Amino acid sequence: MKLLIIDDEPHIRHMMRLTLEAAGYEVDEAADGQSGLNRFRDGRDYDAVVLDQKMPGLDGLDILQRIKDLSPDACVLMVTAYASIELAVDAMRLGATDFLRKPMTPETLRSAVSAAIATKTSRRPTRRSTSLTAVGPGEIATLTMNGFQILRSPESALPASPEHVFRVRHVPDGVEVRVTVSIDPEAVDRVARLTHRRLESGSGFWRLQAERLLSAWVWSEGHAPDTGRLVVRDVSREDLEVAARWEEA
Repeated sequence: MKLLIIDDEPHIRHMMRLTLEAAGYEVDEAADGQSGLNRFRDGRDYDAVVLDQKMPGLDGLDILQRIKDLSPDACVLMVTAYASIELAVDAMRLGATDFLRKPMTPETLRSAVSAAIATKTSRRPTRRSTSLTAVGPGEIATLTMNGFQILRSPESALPASPEHVFRVRHVPDGVEVRVTVSIDPEAVDRVARLTHRRLESGSGFWRLQAERLLSAWVWSEGHAPDTGRLVVRDVSREDLEVAARWEEA
């Protein structure tokens, strides 16, 4: 198996190369986006690309889009120390297979690369795949980060329910944890008071807030909540603006 690492930080490239070579991969490196594209060409030489998001010149999202234009079924794992959930969603929409946080452990990197390659043959070209179809403003059906997938459970919120249910799947071994994210009634009241619109806790708006909270937890902690529960207690100023114009599908 052959991999391409595109990262402008030499010590990070060195760490990732040693980690992946120890796992039996053949590894090439590129120190910037354009060099990475030149090495990638049509992608036939590489089973996966490990791509830094923040680089001088062409950034990771630019490179990701160009790689997917060259080879729609390319397996690309984005890595960054500067991520937001919105950036992760953008990367997944463009076709990233996984989104990894720096600094990462060798085990996290090995597991994510192994899982991405193992599932590559069963995936359709990701950029045009219905598996990442938008299901609401800012939402995607499946988000993968740090080797974990966040999936909606069929039992997720009823229209009047304050609870949204998700499955957090560790991709390398397929182990799933059920996580329930509740909506604090005071948060619902605050949004209604500030926007003059009452969005019930089972609405798509609150499902999005629940998904973001869970995604932020998995991103920062690298695992599902130990208790299997989280609570949305507030929303940002930006989300208040979203709430003011929210329309259910």
